[in-house]
Amino acid sequence: MFGRHTAILCLSVAMARTACAATSAFPGAEGFGQFASGGRGGGFYHVTTLADAGAGSLRDAVSRGPRVLVFDVSGYIALKSILHVGSDLTIAGQTAPGDGIATRNYEISFAGASNVVVRYLRFRQGVTPGQDKKSAVNITRARDLIFDHVSIEWGRWDTVDMNDSENVTFQNCIIGEGVAPQRFGCLCQCDRVTFSHNLFINNQSRNPKAKGKIQYLNNVIYNWGAVGLVGGHSGTNHWLDVVGNYFIAGPDSGGYFLGEFKPTDQVFQSGNYADLNRDGRLNGRPVRSDDFGTGENTPTFLATAVFGKPANVMVESAAAAYSNAVAQAGCSLHRDAVDDRLIADVQSLGTRGKIIRDPVEAGGFGELKEIHVVPGALVPGDF
Repeated sequence: MFGRHTAILCLSVAMARTACAATSAFPGAEGFGQFASGGRGGGFYHVTTLADAGAGSLRDAVSRGPRVLVFDVSGYIALKSILHVGSDLTIAGQTAPGDGIATRNYEISFAGASNVVVRYLRFRQGVTPGQDKKSAVNITRARDLIFDHVSIEWGRWDTVDMNDSENVTFQNCIIGEGVAPQRFGCLCQCDRVTFSHNLFINNQSRNPKAKGKIQYLNNVIYNWGAVGLVGGHSGTNHWLDVVGNYFIAGPDSGGYFLGEFKPTDQVFQSGNYADLNRDGRLNGRPVRSDDFGTGENTPTFLATAVFGKPANVMVESAAAAYSNAVAQAGCSLHRDAVDDRLIADVQSLGTRGKIIRDPVEAGGFGELKEIHVVPGALVPGDF
């Protein structure tokens, strides 16, 4: 008889073979990272413990590939040092029992990694001493990565820090609530990056800071502090498609939902909306060119999208993007108290939300119940 994991994995395999090309990371993978091969062709590794290290730990599991990681345990993994992720891995958080799996305390580093698929996990850094210049997720000199339905929160330097990387997708993720010292969302200094259907929330700035060649499609940006979406703001040329996003002011939002652009920022913008009145209703207005900046802070606007028609990306209205973020952004198979609170903030449409310096100000990490299951029999194959 098939075990629980077998049913999930075989269903994913069948869907992948019938609904998408063999090289797609999974059905519904979008953007520039959609062809990450992950652990395809390798075996399965069962994560069986919440311990920081040792046999059956997440640290051992991500040390090398190719392999597909499945979880026989739920709860928080309290990291004791930075977690370094290798290449050719599929990290299938959707296989975890109960309320799912999360890491806390330290950065998750994908530096130098390639062909990694990450789904339905929570990465939460917090204010661990000595981590003040680290981020919740670090991506440096990496390629072919896709993050789907991942909650990335409480980064210290940036919640996500991306440099010198290419072919990366963040889709259906929560990127938010950066903490001290910077309280920023994301620095993206990379080429061929897709941000699709994400929720950026309660960040002081950088939602993201866009320096490179970037698609920014159907995201929701809520309760920015100083600035929402930030331009490259340098003497180097950058390219940015901004399509169908919704900027929604919260209690801490300043006047600039778009800012720090220069003529070297080559921007195509279409179908974006801004709701700035904090009246508890979704009733924004279309974003205008002058919202990006005026005078010497005006970007160079393009008549057509930088990347043409997005490859295998669902592009919809800004209002639909809001509804989708509320329904499924982040680790949404089983949302925990932290993500429930953030979703309630954005649903308040201006009346709730706070930019914090420490997770304790917002109730802390909460609890994910530790549950263990007996591993099911697994069959090799694509995942």
